[in-house]
Amino acid sequence: MPRARRNDKRERLIQAADKLIYEQTFHTTTLADIAKLADVPLGNVYYYFKTKEAIMDAVLQKRTNEWRSLFQQWEQIPDVKQRLCALLDHNATQSETLARFGCVIGSLCQELGKQGGILSNAASKLMSDILKWIESQFNELGQGERSYQLASYFLSGIQGMNLLTLTFKEPQYMQKQSQSLQEWLATV
Repeated sequence: MPRARRNDKRERLIQAADKLIYEQTFHTTTLADIAKLADVPLGNVYYYFKTKEAIMDAVLQKRTNEWRSLFQQWEQIPDVKQRLCALLDHNATQSETLARFGCVIGSLCQELGKQGGILSNAASKLMSDILKWIESQFNELGQGERSYQLASYFLSGIQGMNLLTLTFKEPQYMQKQSQSLQEWLATV
């Protein structure tokens, strides 16, 4: 990580934790790993985060804020279907990374979901927020009671292609499946 101002240690720790947890998993990432990547002495980590769980909570908040920002950005697109395509494009542009590490949210939900607890609930809420946003788009398309079902299908398609892109280590898989979901979306 590039060396930055000395007074931004907390932010550097969150950025480093986000990267390592995504690439290595939460359970295998240590505070020492995070401190090293952030270029912060290990002893200083405890000033900002008393536990690994506390830094994970900060990472989840960071990811939540990033998704909210994306939703706000996509809401500026006048055509609802194009908003949903923007979500697909967001994934497709990351196909190389997804082929190496999987979905940043889906992977975390799977890992933390196995143990349950507060962090699991926080990760699950983030996925739920994504589902609710998609549902609101289908609602805006006039799908009414079908909106939740369509949103679930759409998000399941995205998560499925994320998983298979990782499993097969084929970024092209993401591109093909994204195109298929766009074609399906055109028929809704």
